[in-house]
Amino acid sequence: MRNALILSSILLQAAVAASSASYYIYPEQAVMNAAAVAPDGVKGVFELPVRGTGRQDGRFYINSQKDYRDPRNLTISMSGKMAQALSQRFGADPADYLKGKTIAVRGEAKRVKIYFLANGMPTDKYYYQTHVSLRDPALLTVEGERIRN
Repeated sequence: MRNALILSSILLQAAVAASSASYYIYPEQAVMNAAAVAPDGVKGVFELPVRGTGRQDGRFYINSQKDYRDPRNLTISMSGKMAQALSQRFGADPADYLKGKTIAVRGEAKRVKIYFLANGMPTDKYYYQTHVSLRDPALLTVEGERIRN
C-alpha cells in the first residue's frame, strides 16, 4: 500500500510538471521539424529572440539569428501591410521596437527554397530558410503578452 501511495504521488507530480511545461517551439527545433516534414509545415507557437530584421520587395522579416542565412535561423515573414499594422500597434517601427525582445508567433513553419542570384537572375544554386508567415498581427506577442486564439 505504501509503495502504491509513493507511486501515485510521483505520477501526480510528473503530471503537474508536464502540464506546466512550455508549449513553445524554439527556432532550432522549428527548423529541424520543418525540414523533416517538408514540403509540409509544422504548426505551433514559435518563440524566438529578435536578433535581426530586414525589408525586401515590400515584405518585412524578423530573424532569430543576426545572420538570416544561418541554418538555425527562424524567420517571421509578413507583408508590408502587416508590418504597418504592427507599427501602429507598437507606436514605433517594428524593426526598432522588437530588436532585442523575445516574441511568440502562432503559425506554421515551412522550409523555403532561396535561390542565389547572378546579375539579378536566379541560378541553380540555393539554400533553405525556415519561415513562419504572419497573417494576423494579433498572432504575434511580445515578451509576456498573451497570444489570442
